[in-house]
Amino acid sequence: MTGHCVVIGAGIVGVSTAIWLRRAGVEVTVIDRGAPGTGTSHGNAGVLASCAMVPVTGPGLMRKAPGMLLDRDFPLFLRWSYLPRLMPWLHKYLAVANDADTRRIAKGLTTITGDSVEQHKSLCDELGLGDWVSESEYCFAYNSRAAFEAEHYVWALRKEAGFEPRLIEGAEVHDYEPALGPQINTLAVMKDHGFIRSPGGYVQALAKAFEEMGGTVMQAEVKDFDLSGGQVRGVQTTEGTIPCDNLVLATGVWSKPLMKKLGLNVPLEAERGYHIVFENASGGPARPTMIASGKFVATPMEQGLRCAGIVELGGLEAGPSDAPLALLRRQAKAAFPGLKATNEIEWLGHRPAPSDSLPLIGEVGNSRVFTAFGHHHIGLTGGPKTGRLVAGLITGQAPNTDLTAYHPQRFD
Repeated sequence: MTGHCVVIGAGIVGVSTAIWLRRAGVEVTVIDRGAPGTGTSHGNAGVLASCAMVPVTGPGLMRKAPGMLLDRDFPLFLRWSYLPRLMPWLHKYLAVANDADTRRIAKGLTTITGDSVEQHKSLCDELGLGDWVSESEYCFAYNSRAAFEAEHYVWALRKEAGFEPRLIEGAEVHDYEPALGPQINTLAVMKDHGFIRSPGGYVQALAKAFEEMGGTVMQAEVKDFDLSGGQVRGVQTTEGTIPCDNLVLATGVWSKPLMKKLGLNVPLEAERGYHIVFENASGGPARPTMIASGKFVATPMEQGLRCAGIVELGGLEAGPSDAPLALLRRQAKAAFPGLKATNEIEWLGHRPAPSDSLPLIGEVGNSRVFTAFGHHHIGLTGGPKTGRLVAGLITGQAPNTDLTAYHPQRFD
């Protein structure tokens, strides 16, 4: 029985799921304590990064991690006071930093990311929102050919998945992208990618279209579930109990405490991500560009140039740190020496990082509770595909792919 479905989370994953369900004729209510598109779905690099299917936990990470943390120019930060609470997750996270697991995870991520632009177009074109999606190349900028070749393992995995770059070197680099600094002499350019010029605005437009389709968006905080008889019957919120026949958890890192109410302890941590928007910028790139030396992405957006990509492990409760923003600002101005802006806007959000870097997609037992969270760095990229898969599970449409890798109970 499909009945009424409640989707918890009004980010890109939740709203995508809701739209696909409405297209199938399902009654849907989206619940979030914030307005649509104001959380992590707002604060990201905006890239539809189809080739972003290689996890951070590659071979050798355990050996490299101490040096990364001690290097003031490396974009990895740790709130040391949080380390005792982090250790159980960190142990599991580092345990998959080997070749076999990396290949397994990359295969799973490719399914979610590989056709990102097509999936976004399928989601929004019919709604008249296709202009939000800008098709473009996606560039990886290196200081030298040697720096590019030092990442041969990652690029070999991408090639196996069908993503092979076009290399631009020497003087041609600055013919292609004049904004780059003189130290950058090699570009790996990926075709068939894209970006969103205002990720938050995009999700808000999708949510509005969902309401126009007859869906309901409700601002409230979820407190508990009614699981009488072993299946979900309702959602208890600060605005009262909402009866439902199906439930989708799509609220990112905040899905972890909700999973505990189902008796599941998911090894999921908050990876704190920062961005700076250089408002009304000039002297920035014409397309999304990953600066490899700083591991950040610069994307031209409506407000200006957004630079995003710092990683900080420090939980949900602590406020922003100065050092990650200072590093991001320093690296952005080194990469784009002619960058000028009228103002700078800083942002901090929380990416949901499962210990194995794979999202949780599927039904929890036979409870009619479905998971759609844990996308780490690929939330915007993989949101529409995830929503389509989950909507299919709810409406009884067998997926054309094996979802075992994403099973929400795989950690038991």
